Amino acid sequence: MQVPEHLETHRISRMFPLEFLYSLFYIAVVTDFDEKKKKVIQYDISKFKRGDLLEVPRTLFTHFGIYLGNNRVAHLIPDILPVLTTDEKAIEKMVNNNRLILGAIAKKASVRVDSVEDFAYGAEILLNHMDKVCSRSPFEGEEVARRAEKLMGSVVYSLLWYNCEHYVMYCRYGTSVSFQSYQVRFSRREREQNQL
Repeated sequence: MQVPEHLETHRISRMFPLEFLYSLFYIAVVTDFDEKKKKVIQYDISKFKRGDLLEVPRTLFTHFGIYLGNNRVAHLIPDILPVLTTDEKAIEKMVNNNRLILGAIAKKASVRVDSVEDFAYGAEILLNHMDKVCSRSPFEGEEVARRAEKLMGSVVYSLLWYNCEHYVMYCRYGTSVSFQSYQVRFSRREREQNQL
């Protein structure tokens, strides 16, 4: 692979920090073949209705989104790339782990629309599971989807105070809460009290 001119070593030392980060992402995008080896699962999107809340269990957390119809899911996800470039073609590509981690560190995210496959990334999808947990009744599906679409774009991200769960809870139930964040904060508080 030929190294692009803008990545030559003599230029890196003079680069503005954001340009350097963008260069790292360029390398990640070009050489990011391992992430393409995700499990291939066929999702039956006929069981999803506009406004449904989709949950995807991950290793440490669960990721949430709102189904908009036509194989599209709105979800809030940390992403550093919109801070580094205005290249819409690059930004619309699926968010990889590098973009996600740096977005979380920088507290930058966006509410974006991806296909069901890109949203789930090979994991099982739970459908409207929060309806069993939340004490509020969900809005009608069209209202949920409308709220989700209205919030599209860049947002400030916080793992504990505004994440994907806060976003979908607001869209579907009208309250911006995160049970996962609460559990993290509560368990931390409990550990601190036990140490006293």
